[in-house]
Amino acid sequence: RDLILTSKPVASTMGRSIAALLGCISAFSSAAFVPATVAPRRSCDAAAAERTCAQRGAVLSMVMAADERMSISMPGSMTRDERLRSRYGGFAFEPEGGWSDEESGFSYEEMAASISSMVSYTRGDTCTGTVLGFEPNGALIEIGVKSSAYCTLQEAALVKPNKPEEVFEIGSSYEFQIVSREDENGQLFLSRRRLLSDAAWESVQALMSDDKTVEATVAAVNRGGAMLTVQGLRAFLPGSHYLPGQNPPENLVGATLNVKFLDVDKENNRLVVSHRKAMVDQKIKNLAVGSVLAGVVTAVKPYGAFIDVGGMSGLLHISQISCDHISDVGSILPVGKQIKCMVISQDKGKGRVALSTKT
Repeated sequence: RDLILTSKPVASTMGRSIAALLGCISAFSSAAFVPATVAPRRSCDAAAAERTCAQRGAVLSMVMAADERMSISMPGSMTRDERLRSRYGGFAFEPEGGWSDEESGFSYEEMAASISSMVSYTRGDTCTGTVLGFEPNGALIEIGVKSSAYCTLQEAALVKPNKPEEVFEIGSSYEFQIVSREDENGQLFLSRRRLLSDAAWESVQALMSDDKTVEATVAAVNRGGAMLTVQGLRAFLPGSHYLPGQNPPENLVGATLNVKFLDVDKENNRLVVSHRKAMVDQKIKNLAVGSVLAGVVTAVKPYGAFIDVGGMSGLLHISQISCDHISDVGSILPVGKQIKCMVISQDKGKGRVALSTKT
């Protein structure tokens, strides 16, 4: 350094070389202090790593102790399954106070038998259920499965009730049909309406075969006739089968009528009834030869006139109109004229009645 400062004649090349050498020496002297400051940090990282490894080893040893069956195929490395078992192996459960040496009284075989004895249902099956409680739109039903089943108001009866209390009683048992698979909560949906509908169709079919008279409630009236409720089913009453020459009036809604079945078709859901036929059959049973009845002329033919007597049509032959000769029936008995006539013969099997106005 003294040479560079005092010897001016020294060549510039030599000065540059000595300056570079002095820079290296200065850098080396500065670097001598670096290990003193960096070394402690490296030792801290190594200690932290050693503690982490020790903790992981302790956790791994605890998990392995909990599951003695676990083993590592290759020491120093773990497969994916071994890693998952070591991470999620868990610990063995031990109740408070330890395990008792006494037998529980319930074996695994008994538990398996109880599980296998649980019933299972599929869609379309029929079951018996007990009503557990009511909800605004249905009822909860116990049918012996893991979750209570549900019956909506729409499926509770043939005619939808306003509340489940109208058709169900808590604690009572009813027959139901399974109409759905289990949902995400394991709940089944039930229907009582389908079973009641099948029974109702069988009932009306038997009533038609026996030619029985039943009561029906008028639900609605239209221009073509009326809609009735018969045995819980919807039936149609044509206007021509209400009363002769009359259509059901509006004030008939809610009234009860005696009807007989004209057509019962379950496949097409068609049910047709007649009030007139029921009235005729009832009247003809109480009718006797010699009875005098009031009637109305409904049709005129060359051979006589047809008279409606209380819903029953009788024939007034031209020879029974008068003792005198009659050439034109319509001139004497116009349609709509009210007359009195006497029953001279009847055929109850065919529903035919012969009338006479001779005096």
